Amino acid sequence: MATRLVQIAMKAGDDSVLGRFWADALGWGTEVEVPGVVTNVLPEGVPYPDPSTLFIDVMRVPEPKTVKNRLHIDLATTSATHQAELVARLKDLGATDADVGQGDDVSWTVLADPAGNEFCVLAPHPVYEGTGPIAAVVVDCADPRAMARFWGEAMDWTVHKATEDVAALRSAKGVGPYLEFIRTPDVKTGWNRLHLDLSPYPGDDQAAEVARLRALGATDADVGQGDDVPWKVLADPEGNEFCVLTPR
Repeated sequence: MATRLVQIAMKAGDDSVLGRFWADALGWGTEVEVPGVVTNVLPEGVPYPDPSTLFIDVMRVPEPKTVKNRLHIDLATTSATHQAELVARLKDLGATDADVGQGDDVSWTVLADPAGNEFCVLAPHPVYEGTGPIAAVVVDCADPRAMARFWGEAMDWTVHKATEDVAALRSAKGVGPYLEFIRTPDVKTGWNRLHLDLSPYPGDDQAAEVARLRALGATDADVGQGDDVPWKVLADPEGNEFCVLTPR
């Protein structure tokens, strides 16, 4: 048995506004899952789920963003010109410059979306060729090696790199964005406003997968979801919440 990473979930004060921003940023479309509550952001013509991409679910919540996110999205570019043009276009869509201590000598540009979620526009790099517009989902952590070990066993993704400072995984099919873990000194506080959603494969058992993930080191997490939702909320060994959806 194994799970697969199928989507990124984002919290926002207004799901429709943030959903439209990310759809325009990525060149995708939107779909209202629950009016006034959940907006899906999805590439047109791509079946869900698909290893070539990570879909985005934007969920409306009343709580405002107060701290730097521990998860963020990195966007891919194909040239220096493309990077500059993308940054300018994103600002026209409502993104703003963000300072997360990156300094002035980095090759990427740090922005924040209209809900304040930090994200990066990367300079072109061969490793991200063919990922699609999302190059990677990046997670701040204390121990990249341990996180790569857990997530590599939790999912059917392949670990491509694991050092003291950075780890990277990608779908075993060799397509789509990367999942990266970066060592940082920051301590997690409160719920993550971005989290990962996993799904078992069709025919697999959600309860059995949840039990397997607990055996690997996941713990139950309460984010106010209640008892009548079809997904299970867990936390990885560093406390990052994630959801196990029904098989699909």
